[in-house]
Amino acid sequence: MDVNLPLPLLGGISPRTFMRRHWQRKPLLIRQAIPGFAAPLDRRALLALAEQPQVESRLVVAGVQAGWKLRQGPFPRRALPPFKQANWTLLVQGVDLHVESVHELLNRFRFVPHARLDDLMVSYASPGGGVGPHFDSYDVFLLQAFGRRRWRIGRQKDLSLQEGLPLKILAQFEHEEEYVLEPGDMLYLPPRYAHDGVALDECMTYSIGFQAPRHGDLAAELLQRLAQDAPEEAGNGMYRDADQTAVSAPGEIPPGLADFAQEALERALRDPMVLARNLGEHLTEPKAQVWFDGVSGGTLAAPIRLDRRTRMMYDPHHVFINGEGFRAAGRDAQLMHRLADQRVLDAADFAKASAQARSLMQAWFEAGWLHGG
Repeated sequence: MDVNLPLPLLGGISPRTFMRRHWQRKPLLIRQAIPGFAAPLDRRALLALAEQPQVESRLVVAGVQAGWKLRQGPFPRRALPPFKQANWTLLVQGVDLHVESVHELLNRFRFVPHARLDDLMVSYASPGGGVGPHFDSYDVFLLQAFGRRRWRIGRQKDLSLQEGLPLKILAQFEHEEEYVLEPGDMLYLPPRYAHDGVALDECMTYSIGFQAPRHGDLAAELLQRLAQDAPEEAGNGMYRDADQTAVSAPGEIPPGLADFAQEALERALRDPMVLARNLGEHLTEPKAQVWFDGVSGGTLAAPIRLDRRTRMMYDPHHVFINGEGFRAAGRDAQLMHRLADQRVLDAADFAKASAQARSLMQAWFEAGWLHGG
């Protein structure tokens, strides 16, 4: 993708301009981001997904007197309200992992680093359906698939929530702008921008979300991974205190032992590649509900394409795929980067790969992480 060219998906501005003007800064309404858009997933197919235990789904029912109700899936069809009943919403998470046409739609947003791209959630709502005024901690594109939805948005200062509800609904929502989106229209919202979407008729909305890790969560994950490598990285040197004198306060931790602990941590991180490798492996780790169908026998042939569930990224020294990291350099690294960026590798590029790289891709093929031919 040439990030300098105007993109209809972004209302005729380039991805570079969008990232500079709007990303994490201010909303953008795009009329007919996808002209003549026909939803790749109809109601029947969405409900079939919601029946599957490996698919994350939620049901939200808004009642004037009974209040808000939230249930977790899976949902047999009989467990859902009648289509004629107003004020209910079915949310199905990670639809791009299960439907190839939805995954292809998600690929349109790859002007944002893969490390930030999370998933595509589909929201089906009967008239009046919604999840209440709220804010998200991540960037989101809201693409109207069919029907109409009214969005009210605003820069919310008071982020306090209503108490005693199963949903995080703002206590004092004040909107600044209001839009009605029709099929093909799209609204981008930066993090913590309050919004409330209500279905004006039977409708479906696609939410393309982008993950934003928190310091604490990322540190906890990396420290856990680093702990697995610590014995090898830090070595087996033993604490020695031959010059330790007799003490009258035995409860005090010896300063030398504290220094030894500091040195142990520094040794565990002395290789600058350790942190980079663990970060890449974490960012490409498949989600809990993802599995791959391996193949036995057969030889990988070009063109090659990544499975829609595969997460592949790289840094200057590594290639990462589905939670595994590999050192890569030279022409093979360039080819792997191309595969990660474009998610395909044509026959001409595949022919340039070394025997070692081909062997590695063959193993990925047998694991079901990529496909060929």
